[in-house]
Amino acid sequence: MRYFNLLAGILTLWGCVYPAFSQERKVFVTPPDSCRPGVYWYFMDGNLDENQMTKDLESMKEANMGSVIFLEVNVGVPRGKVDFFSEEWQSLFTHAVKECERLGIEMTLGIGPGWNGSGGPWVEVEESMRHLVYSKTDIAGKGDEQTIHLAKPQPHASFFGLPPEWEAKRQAYYEDVVVLAYPADQNRLTDINAKSLVYRAPFSSAQGVVPLIPLKRNPIPVQGIKAGEVIDLTSRMQSDSLLVWNVPKGDWTILRMGMAGNGAITRPAPLPGLGFECDKFSKKHLLSHFDKFANKLLDRIGPPDPSVQGGLKMLHIDSWEVGAQNWTDDFMEEFTRRRGYSPLKYLPVYSGQVVENSEISERFLFDIRLTAQEMVVDNHVKVVKQLAHKNNLRLSIEPYDMSPFANMEVGRLADVPMCEFWNKGLGFNTLFSCHEAASVAHLLGKPVVASESFTSNWGCDAFTAYPTALKNQTDWAFATGINKLFFHTFTHQALKDDLVPGMTMGGYGVHWDRGQTWWPMVADYHRYLTRCSYMLQQGNTVADVLYLAVEAAPFVFLPPASATEGGEWLPDRREYNFDGCPVSLFMELADVKDGKIVFPSGASYHTLVLPASETMTPQLLEKLKTLLAKGATIIGNPPSFSPSLSGFPECDRQVEKLAGEIWGKTLPYRVDTLSYGKGKLIAGQNLYQPRNDRDYYPSYEITAGVLEKAGVLPDFVSDQKIRYTHRRKGDTDIYFIANKVDSATVANCTFRATGIPQIWNPVTGECLIAGEYKKRDAQTQITIPLDAYQSYFVIFDPALEKNQAFPDISGTRELPKQNYAVDTSWSVKFDTQRGGPEKVMFPVLIDWSTSEDDRIKYYSGIASYENEINVPSRWLKEGTQVKLKLGEVRNMAQVYVNGEEVRTLWTAPWEADIKKYLKKGTNHLEIKVANLWANRLIGDEYKPQDGITNNQWPTWLEKDTVRTSGRYTFTTHTYYTKDSPLQESGLLGPVWISIY
Repeated sequence: MRYFNLLAGILTLWGCVYPAFSQERKVFVTPPDSCRPGVYWYFMDGNLDENQMTKDLESMKEANMGSVIFLEVNVGVPRGKVDFFSEEWQSLFTHAVKECERLGIEMTLGIGPGWNGSGGPWVEVEESMRHLVYSKTDIAGKGDEQTIHLAKPQPHASFFGLPPEWEAKRQAYYEDVVVLAYPADQNRLTDINAKSLVYRAPFSSAQGVVPLIPLKRNPIPVQGIKAGEVIDLTSRMQSDSLLVWNVPKGDWTILRMGMAGNGAITRPAPLPGLGFECDKFSKKHLLSHFDKFANKLLDRIGPPDPSVQGGLKMLHIDSWEVGAQNWTDDFMEEFTRRRGYSPLKYLPVYSGQVVENSEISERFLFDIRLTAQEMVVDNHVKVVKQLAHKNNLRLSIEPYDMSPFANMEVGRLADVPMCEFWNKGLGFNTLFSCHEAASVAHLLGKPVVASESFTSNWGCDAFTAYPTALKNQTDWAFATGINKLFFHTFTHQALKDDLVPGMTMGGYGVHWDRGQTWWPMVADYHRYLTRCSYMLQQGNTVADVLYLAVEAAPFVFLPPASATEGGEWLPDRREYNFDGCPVSLFMELADVKDGKIVFPSGASYHTLVLPASETMTPQLLEKLKTLLAKGATIIGNPPSFSPSLSGFPECDRQVEKLAGEIWGKTLPYRVDTLSYGKGKLIAGQNLYQPRNDRDYYPSYEITAGVLEKAGVLPDFVSDQKIRYTHRRKGDTDIYFIANKVDSATVANCTFRATGIPQIWNPVTGECLIAGEYKKRDAQTQITIPLDAYQSYFVIFDPALEKNQAFPDISGTRELPKQNYAVDTSWSVKFDTQRGGPEKVMFPVLIDWSTSEDDRIKYYSGIASYENEINVPSRWLKEGTQVKLKLGEVRNMAQVYVNGEEVRTLWTAPWEADIKKYLKKGTNHLEIKVANLWANRLIGDEYKPQDGITNNQWPTWLEKDTVRTSGRYTFTTHTYYTKDSPLQESGLLGPVWISIY
């Protein structure tokens, strides 16, 4: 039989009361609104409507959604009539906030127009993100005074380009910083624009972008000019670009260096919100921007009330797509204060010139990047967070994707760390951000790890995403450490309600909005998400391995590929879970207790793994030495030198001395175990065997071998394809497990936990008990049947063993005693407003797309199947179960018996227990089925085009006249042609009733 009998060996237990975890059990059934999923609530450049805002929010509330991120962009839709940030716009924003308060929906506000940063038309170019630029003049000196014209340096090309108006403003701005001269030299550094933070391309989508810029020691470094030969001529520069200088004999190069805008603008902002991104190194310029944007809105709506469930609750820094910055007004002074030496003599390195030698120049560039990171942290991110807290708000951050800093160093500052994942195969790969966000949250004990979820690229989704299709990737996200989803995207439906699917964000996103055919049925999927989110926010995540980040900026944390399985898009953690650790958190908070690396949050790890890096600062080495002395286990090889010029050359001598003390003078070739203090070092010349420039940790097999040798049992093992994650609250272990394949399976699972195992079903809220399990040492083995993509929480509560009232249930679930096919004719009602027939009879169940009736063939929406079943008295006996099984459904279904709603079916198993709704004799059965938008969109392509043309709304829409094309759909992007293949739709069955 194709459909799997749920949980053989597991029986339902209702009403159980037990001491340790009883409160969580009660909340699991009806979890708090704060755990409900959210959406990116996108507004399309002036297309705002007050009544439609209310309808959007009310539809979210009805669908069990609890959060919105409010952003306005300009993507693929004609401009509307409400100018961004106008008086009318601010009034509408206030209305949205108040409606969120009324409905108990939490709102998050991006800190600028568009999605990518903090800027706007109020940011002057001299307040914007800036680069140090230069012009170069070569001259021959004869020992006499010369008057030399120095060309005005030109800005670097803007990474994304600028509209002419804004490019003209950028070109008009320039401020001199310094004029330097040095003996002419031809030696240059490679990749200087990346190393000096002129450009940082998107790691997720651009080719050749490295996760870090390594500093490697060349046995014969390239020689360059001497720092002492660099002459500061700034005071000799005249106002008319003339330099008067008594030029020594020889060939000289003169650098005129100054500040220019980097060209980053709000993107993709509504047109009236277009403007420069504010300086990310400057607290002053950030405060100016914040005062002109966020503070105006906060003054308008009044101070947020923390006692109110809904309304504005958080500020948001979305993905870092503003590029890199390497200079600001006081950068020279800040660099000197932070690094302990003046950058002046090394500034020619910005032009690619080697100063001293290539290694010294690379060290200087490391210090430039480190200073840039610190200034973003101190003068931008921390200030935004302070402003948020001052206003009773929290801060969420997505610290990627063109970030010039180490992502986790910024992500750690968020009250709610955020990441992003794209709908499988439909866009870019940002899974690294998921590892990073989960890691910093685990280390700091932050309960919520949020994610921009199921983003999709231009037109890829085409209204094909719906709960069933997303179930597998949803569970992957939960197993990765994410515990609150924000769907990308719910586009504000500013048009009339009958214009469906309605407004879209161009071709982007999964269209998670009330215009969807299946929206009336989505609440149960959201309830599933809420239950999972609640459970995965309890206690601390259990992980055994801690990967230490490289001391580098920028830096993207990537675990070794061998530490996950499942491929590029759904990489699941293996038997030993892991986190990454930014250097700052490690330095500030890491300690050792009972041989484990521990943090004040309660996070603990059996072993620390070092990256393959030739460099490490003496301060970090001292920290490692301290932890080893206390009993830590560390996998890694010694560094050779410091990456910085700070304290050079003494810093290198310190590194050499400390490395010798810890690892000894000679490193074994093969991986071996060394001792230091109470701790252990696992090291060897062949420890690191990188396969590419994104692989900088030892293989998982080495790390797992170390753990096994230390007696650390695998956290979770299964003989089937089952993903997992593990949390612990007090003495209770909480596992989330999920079937990774689209077919039923019986999984033999071994958990590193003890106690009577309970199995909680997040789809239904049922509490179940494993009928058969075995305990061995600190492990429990359970055989668990799972249907296609099915998931459970497995709870181990030691207190249950002491509770004599709690039954020890064993045995297996019996097979159905009888099966009855529902094979009589079905009466099917379609929505005539969507082009369907009012009522037809289906003698047998069919796929709508195969019908000869175009009204059915191209139908998209909800249709109601009705039938009658005769119920004998024996079905109603005590102890009997009666299950309705639907077979194949395209794509979601709601079951009603005798007019009462039983439940929504959106994932396997496609069945519902209907006994309590039945009566003896004739019973009315109704099954409402929703398909997807594709078929109607394809059918409408046979009718005249009457949509957006040349970025203009159609006349009939603007003038509110009769639409004559005969189309049933309207959307702002074209996804199909009339030749696109139709999709299976409807109740395909077979439908039967099983008696147990």
